Amino acid sequence: MTQKPWIQHYPASIPDTIDTARYRSLVHFMEEVFEQYQDLPMCENMGKVLTFHKVDKLSKAFAAYIQQYTNLSVGSHVAIQLPNLLQYPIAVLGMLRAGMVIVNINPQYTPAEMVYQLKDAGVRAIVVLENFAHKLVEILPDTSIQTVIVTKVGDMLGSIKGKLLNFAIKHIKKLVPAYNLPQAISFKEVLEKGKQAIFRPIPLQPSDTAFLQYTGGTTGLSKGAILSHGNLTANFQQVELVMRLLLKEKEERTMIPLPLYHIFGLASFFAMAKIGAISSLITNPRDIPRFIKALRKTKPTCLIGINTLFEKLLVNKTFKKLKLTSLKLTIAGGMKTQEKVKKHWEQLTGSKLMEAYGLTECSPGVSTDMINGLYHMPLPGTSVIIADEAAKELPYGTAGELLIKGPQLTQGYWQKPVETAGAFVNGWFKTGDIAIMDKNGFISIIDRKKDMINISGFNVYPNEIEQTLIGHPKVLEVGAIGITDVTLKEAIKVFIVKKDATLTAEEIIAYCKAKMTRYKIPKYIEFCNSLPKSPIGKVLRRLLKG
Repeated sequence: MTQKPWIQHYPASIPDTIDTARYRSLVHFMEEVFEQYQDLPMCENMGKVLTFHKVDKLSKAFAAYIQQYTNLSVGSHVAIQLPNLLQYPIAVLGMLRAGMVIVNINPQYTPAEMVYQLKDAGVRAIVVLENFAHKLVEILPDTSIQTVIVTKVGDMLGSIKGKLLNFAIKHIKKLVPAYNLPQAISFKEVLEKGKQAIFRPIPLQPSDTAFLQYTGGTTGLSKGAILSHGNLTANFQQVELVMRLLLKEKEERTMIPLPLYHIFGLASFFAMAKIGAISSLITNPRDIPRFIKALRKTKPTCLIGINTLFEKLLVNKTFKKLKLTSLKLTIAGGMKTQEKVKKHWEQLTGSKLMEAYGLTECSPGVSTDMINGLYHMPLPGTSVIIADEAAKELPYGTAGELLIKGPQLTQGYWQKPVETAGAFVNGWFKTGDIAIMDKNGFISIIDRKKDMINISGFNVYPNEIEQTLIGHPKVLEVGAIGITDVTLKEAIKVFIVKKDATLTAEEIIAYCKAKMTRYKIPKYIEFCNSLPKSPIGKVLRRLLKG
């Protein structure tokens, strides 16, 4: 690609490139942050606040324990299986400071899913919440794990509040199934012993692996994207440049309901730390009433979320009455935000809803509409093209696959050379997403390439069907897929969660006829109580296909 037309639309404060040599590692990045903002609050959970200095001190203690009391060596792979709790940033930063490679594990995984990822990554240690420890017991003999650190929900909330909460969770709510891990050490004991140990800084390099971040894609077994320290610090710098257009240093209160074990939540946390913002970590965002109480109490200036979360909030009567006068920016990602949801959100909250696009393999940020508030443009230092099946660049305005280059891009997948080779062409990463770029370099993401439906030679994108149907006043959620019907041709099927129980298939067909051309009208309609979703709320079309 000889030119980058979007650059002319960057504000003067945004350079075309970033200094990839500025930070030696993510640890170096965070040490600068700790020095800059040490007395400011860094993160909050359930009313407990930790300053930047406190997280710095506790993560050093955690690292010192790992170095002195375990047989883990620099480069060992360690798993963290936690929801959004204060323990998460302490454990992650502690492990990174000790030179470990982090493997995030979804706490909701089944034992079968856990054992695959733990074995594939060669994990030797794990930090796990006691609520999920019983699953670890079942599979531990099949793994290489030797060090087990168990924590309880209330461990960082103070002695009285923490003990009361831990008692209630275990003995009243019965949320901790029995488990037997005699070799395990408690998170609190790790910190106590670590405080008495000597921390020895590890000389890390940008090329060293920081995370094996597993991504399931749309089919098959999950793959560990190798994200280096340099990948992550590059992306956080790219995002910082954009955020500073809208957010002020040392003044922001950010709410993060997205799980930190997901790349979007993880990156949001580090990017917010870079500007001295406090991040409120929401442990269970699916508990909408409790989440709304947290919004009222926290009064965030920035909210990080996803389309499905916004949908749930917008239909909640209590949320509709909530005055979010402090909220000045909402950042959406993880999936395409529906236009109806975006407009409704902005009208109700008075907050601009900006969208970010990315992939796990890109650490994750690629583009955003935050630069000018209207169109997606690549982040500084990122190059993109739209290409055909042969990886040939297409003319402006033509739909094709989005290909990416940039310092945030993974070098490949852990122990999967075939998949790695297939993901790149001439140094460009194949995203698997269909997009269009206009002559200004503005990008429109259309849909996943694998989800595209072919109807009598015409390409139909599920996103378009879903965007249309969500506009029906009786539709709450919708998922569209292509299926092979009795004619052995591809047909459109939609799965709909009703907002109004009186909704009929005939109403849906009539609505579609008024809104879409004939070949885009669904042939099959199925009503259901819920749609399968990923941990961050993205509808999983592959599960709809059965």
